[in-house]
Amino acid sequence: MKFKEFLKRKDIVFSFKRYFIDALGAMAQGLFASLLIGTIIKTIGTQFNIPVLESIGTVAQEAQGVAMAIAIGYALKCPPFVLFSLATVGLSACKLGGAGGPLAVLIITIISAEFGKAVSKETKIDLIVTPFVTIFIGVGLSMLFAGYIGIAASAVGNTIMWATELQPFFMGILVSVIIGIALTLPISSAAICAALSLTGLAGGAALAGCCAQMVGFAVMSYPENKVGGLFAQGIGTSMLQMGNIVKNPKIWIAPILTSAITGPIATCLFKLEMNGAPIASGMGTCGLVGQIGVYTGWVSNGVNITAMNWVSLLLISFVLPAIITPLIALPLRKIGWIKENDLKLDL
Repeated sequence: MKFKEFLKRKDIVFSFKRYFIDALGAMAQGLFASLLIGTIIKTIGTQFNIPVLESIGTVAQEAQGVAMAIAIGYALKCPPFVLFSLATVGLSACKLGGAGGPLAVLIITIISAEFGKAVSKETKIDLIVTPFVTIFIGVGLSMLFAGYIGIAASAVGNTIMWATELQPFFMGILVSVIIGIALTLPISSAAICAALSLTGLAGGAALAGCCAQMVGFAVMSYPENKVGGLFAQGIGTSMLQMGNIVKNPKIWIAPILTSAITGPIATCLFKLEMNGAPIASGMGTCGLVGQIGVYTGWVSNGVNITAMNWVSLLLISFVLPAIITPLIALPLRKIGWIKENDLKLDL
C-alpha cells in the first residue's frame, strides 16, 4: 500500500496509455522539431545554395536525441531537474542506438525519467541527487543496451523493407493498412516509422496508408463537417474521428479499404519511395510533411525529378483517396452502416 501511495505521489503510472500513447506521441513531436524540420531547412539550403540554412538544418538534425528525450519527459510530467537531465540521456541513447536510435531513446528515457521522478525532492541535496540518478541510469543503460535496441529496431525495419521489395503487392497492402490504422488511433504512426527507420518502398506504402486515412475521412465526412473538417482532417489528423469510430466502427471501413488499394498502387505501379526522414513515412498529409519528405528524399538521392514523379505523389497522396473513399462509403450509407452525422466533428 505504501509503495502504491509513493507511486501516486510521484505520478509514476505504469500504463499503456502513459508509455505507448503519451510518450510515443511526444517522441514524434520531438523528432518533428529536430530531425524533420532540420531536414527541410537543410534541403532548402542545398537547393538554393544557402550555406547558413544547410548549417542550421544540420544542427537541428543532430539535436534529435535531446529533443525526443525532453519531449518524452514532458509527456511523463517530469519535474524540472529530471526533465533537463534527460537531454544527456537522449543524446547518449540516440548516438549509441545508431539507426534504431529513436526506439532506444524511447525505452531508455522512460526508465530514466521514472527513476528520476522517484528520487526527485526526496533529499536536501536534490540539485545533485536527481540529475545524478537520471543521467547515471540513462547513460548507463545506453552504454549497455542502446546498441542492441538499435540493432533490433533496424532489423525489424530492414525486414519490412526487404519483404516489401520482395512482395510489393502483399506488403504494400499490409504496411499501408497497418500504418494507416496507427495514424488514426491515438498512437503515433510517425514515431513507429521513425523507430523502425521505415523508408524506401515500405515508406511509400506507409505514406499511402496515412494519406488514405486523412484525405479519405476528410472528403467522406465533408457533408457533415464542410470546409473546416476538410482541412482539420486533411492536413491535420484523422485521429479527430476516433470518438466517432468508437461509437460506430463501420465508418472506418472505407478509409481502411482505400489504404489497401492505394498501398499496392504506390509500391507496384508507381514504385513510390520515401527516402526522406523516416518520420515522414508516418505523417501522411499532416502539414504536407509526408510529401515534403518524399521530395527531400528525391533531392538527397539525386533523383531526376520528372512530371511523372509529381503525378504519382499527387495521386497517392490526394486524388485517389479523395475519389475511392467516398465511393466505398456510398453503399455503406445506403445500407445504413453509416448514418447521418456519424462522421460529425465538434469543430
